[in-house]
Amino acid sequence: MVHLCTFTTLAYLSQVAFLGGNAQTNSSQLMNIIPKREVLYDNATNSTSVAMIGQIYVEKLSPNPAPKNPPLPIIFMAGAGQTGTNFLDTPDGRPGWASYFLSKGHTVYLSDQPARGRSFWFPGQGTIGSLGPPNGVSDLFTDVAHNGDQWPQMQFQIDRFISEEQNAQAYSALVDIVGDCYIISHSQAGPYGWRVGDMRSDLVKGIVQLEPAGPPFTFRPPLGSGPAFAFGLTDLAIAYEPSAGENAEDIETIVEPAIDAEHYECIMQKSPAKQLTNLGKIPELVVEGEASFNAPHGYCTVKYLEQAGVDVEYADLGKEGIHGNGHMLFMEKNNLEIADRVYRWLEKHR
Repeated sequence: MVHLCTFTTLAYLSQVAFLGGNAQTNSSQLMNIIPKREVLYDNATNSTSVAMIGQIYVEKLSPNPAPKNPPLPIIFMAGAGQTGTNFLDTPDGRPGWASYFLSKGHTVYLSDQPARGRSFWFPGQGTIGSLGPPNGVSDLFTDVAHNGDQWPQMQFQIDRFISEEQNAQAYSALVDIVGDCYIISHSQAGPYGWRVGDMRSDLVKGIVQLEPAGPPFTFRPPLGSGPAFAFGLTDLAIAYEPSAGENAEDIETIVEPAIDAEHYECIMQKSPAKQLTNLGKIPELVVEGEASFNAPHGYCTVKYLEQAGVDVEYADLGKEGIHGNGHMLFMEKNNLEIADRVYRWLEKHR
């Protein structure tokens, strides 16, 4: 079920001509964009006597006027405790990635996960968890003391989160509405991006993973140290050839030594490695900041994707000369520089 309404303007944006692919993007230009704004809910999979449940709130922002030959639309998936507002503006009031990609002609879809933000939560709908006290999570995600001074020194907010399966179903339903598209997912939503790519490999034309949850098969400090992600990238089933088994019981793993003292060891498949049959059809970009808690293990995710037959590119920002970024890199002071890096990759896979 889809409920749709249209708004003519966004209060925080005003109009400017679209920026060409080779134009240098700056905040002042992006502040002057007026997209067409539409709001919808999708995936109302069930209902009670008083409420529909399982739906997600989605804002569709389209270039206005529409370009003649637009690039594919982008679906953004926010990470743990976050909402689609992550991509509207930065905490200190600069334009976010929504404005940036609108300026390049993309329609963007910003969403709140099921039972989070503006996606109504009904008691008894799934299992609700917590990442901890808001101040502690703020410090973890922004790493204010050590992230190279890219975080703009603003308070960070969290919300509750819900299951992988509900997110996979909700975002697959959104892809059905949107059609051919790119997915940009962050952190906790990394496995959701992979699940949706696996479920809709004919429609998802590229996946950008920003600091995705991981590494394969385990948690690493500060988020934990126990087993996780039974299917390597996800908790629940994704397609392998040969099959991984109903509960991933047929995946055999080995531990590979860390590349140096600053990184964690990696858990990989034993050879010959099973191949990701659906995700192997979709090119991927993995983006990691050098000052993030993901930095010591992000490379393991890239190695695993390569081993499983995925065409993946690794944007290790520090090694590419983009320094000081933490986990929330798309909101940090150099967010547009990183958006440029992602855009260049999208253009290669247009």
